[in-house]
Amino acid sequence: MATMLLAPLSGLVDLVLPPRCPGCGEIVDGDDRFCANCFSQLAFLGPPQCACCGLPLPHEGDAAAQCGACLADPPAFARARAPLAYGGPARQVVLALKHGRRLHLARLMARTMLRSIGPLPDDAVIVPVPSHRWRIWRRGFNQAAEIARQISRQSGRPLVVDALDRIKPTPSTKGLTRQARLRNVAGAFRVARPAAIAGHSVVLIDDVMTTGATVSACAAKLAKAGARQVEVLTYARTLREGQGNFAFS
Repeated sequence: MATMLLAPLSGLVDLVLPPRCPGCGEIVDGDDRFCANCFSQLAFLGPPQCACCGLPLPHEGDAAAQCGACLADPPAFARARAPLAYGGPARQVVLALKHGRRLHLARLMARTMLRSIGPLPDDAVIVPVPSHRWRIWRRGFNQAAEIARQISRQSGRPLVVDALDRIKPTPSTKGLTRQARLRNVAGAFRVARPAAIAGHSVVLIDDVMTTGATVSACAAKLAKAGARQVEVLTYARTLREGQGNFAFS
């Protein structure tokens, strides 16, 4: 009923507030679309890439090839994928959702993410990386949960938004090494609903993957609780110098 009442207003809203590019704010011809300039700056990730963590590899090879880091220290997740390198317009989208409260961007992010990972397993459940309750209280929402809701709606797979709980606050990880990040998240998570994930393939959702420390910690807890496998899906992936031939403005 509410949708029927609001439907006549949608045309008026579009007239007064026309769709804008999520990267720069320029008026565009449809919702959730980048302008041509911003779209040209998006750095899409794909093969050749590590079969496990999705890190770009320097040359074509075996589809099962893994990067040195995954070979030396295999993560708890089976596969991690992100459609975009973090930077340029992709970074603007992430920041606009997280700090600008533009929650509608989760729909765009989810659609792009699903294209990068392909069909999800029939038994998949969607689980967001949790935020600590203090952070949710300050921000008002968990951006990973907003994206996960859209992933669930668009894929038809069930959402278990409270499967994981962040039981201790963690300081900002900006600028920390992988080892420091691992120490930062040690003991930070617990599985709150083991029965909901046991025997299932879990698709773990976050906005950005940097070193992988956070998603690895979550994946380890999920695997210990009986998840059949854990796949990680984020909107963007942070790349260090030399990990991709991308330039961002």
